[in-house]
Amino acid sequence: MLLDERRPDPPRRPRSRRRRHVALWSAVLVPLTVLGVPAASYVKALTDPGSTDWQVTTVEWLRDHGGGPLVDAAENAWYAHNRPSGDAPAPQTVPTSADPAPAEPVPVAAVPPSSATAQPPPLPLLPGVPPLRNEAAWVPNQDGGATPGLYTAWFRPDPAHPSQIVGLAWMNQDVVRTHLIAGTAEPVAATPPASGQVPPDLRTGLVATFNSGWKMRDCRGGFFAGGRSAVPLRDGAASLVIDTSGRVTVGRWGRDPRPGRDVAAVRQNLDLIVDGGRPVAGLEDNAAGAWGNPKNQFQYTWRSGLGTDRTGNLVYVAGDQLTLSTLAGAMTAAGVQRGMELDIHPKTVTFNVVHPTGGAAPGLDATKLLPAMASPANRYLVPDHRDFLAVTVRNR
Repeated sequence: MLLDERRPDPPRRPRSRRRRHVALWSAVLVPLTVLGVPAASYVKALTDPGSTDWQVTTVEWLRDHGGGPLVDAAENAWYAHNRPSGDAPAPQTVPTSADPAPAEPVPVAAVPPSSATAQPPPLPLLPGVPPLRNEAAWVPNQDGGATPGLYTAWFRPDPAHPSQIVGLAWMNQDVVRTHLIAGTAEPVAATPPASGQVPPDLRTGLVATFNSGWKMRDCRGGFFAGGRSAVPLRDGAASLVIDTSGRVTVGRWGRDPRPGRDVAAVRQNLDLIVDGGRPVAGLEDNAAGAWGNPKNQFQYTWRSGLGTDRTGNLVYVAGDQLTLSTLAGAMTAAGVQRGMELDIHPKTVTFNVVHPTGGAAPGLDATKLLPAMASPANRYLVPDHRDFLAVTVRNR
């Protein structure tokens, strides 16, 4: 979990929000002086390779030096008051992609039979509320393949908060494959500085990149890749499991996915939040602390989640001002059968759709799933502290 800056204050009550913002950062920065912490350690954290900015680095460093309870208290106080309001989303938060268009006809022989028929599920509209342009409409990504491997959409998941939106990405696992990539500091420190980014051999067929889970010290789980466990796996943990073909399963480790020769990578994060196509019990109060600090489910903040639908395809969901329960509800509305929370808070929730560029100097162009996502669209194309997922087409 990370503490982060918010977007510019809305026109109403600017003084109140500004005061809360100042109080938040005062609660974080004052201990740097009061605790008398070593300056050299802090400077090293700021200068280590990676794209994390100084605010995020400061909070992570403070947690590592005994300030975790203080940061938790500041986060809970700040995000508990970050409630959504209004009758419609702010215009700058709504994607402005082209109107949805049907995918090109797909020759049945060109792809596996399941790929030729697989489609993202219909999304709900708010009852009694006129839909906005392109709301709940899937847009296929033009990745140059015979059939799109990625569709994106957005919708409003909560009738009580019509200004709240979530972005979705639906990935056809017969067409795309997924890769778990370590960061320069996560899952373990001292990862080579040249890592932490999409490697050159994956960039030709790159379709998307997105954030992984919480930092390993907080996620109550493990990390397995390259034939070894960088952090031991926990039985029963919510697990993103990638097999040797690049296909993802999301489930409870030991019950759904299990150890085996076909397991290429595992990223665990807390416990499942969706199971059997419905939110799991206990999300409303998190009394047992299965999803972190018992109070953090009440935070209205950026959250992300990942799961699989009935046809085994991958669904990513993210949005701002979400509680844990709202995230789980949005995931089930998007057809997720088993799902897990990924990272939360601004500058850690990141999904970028990637397109190749032509011309004399071919390269990559990236677009955020939601325009209000704080991290740059080229995140993970340069070294980053955190581990992440990259999605590529199968035929490249």
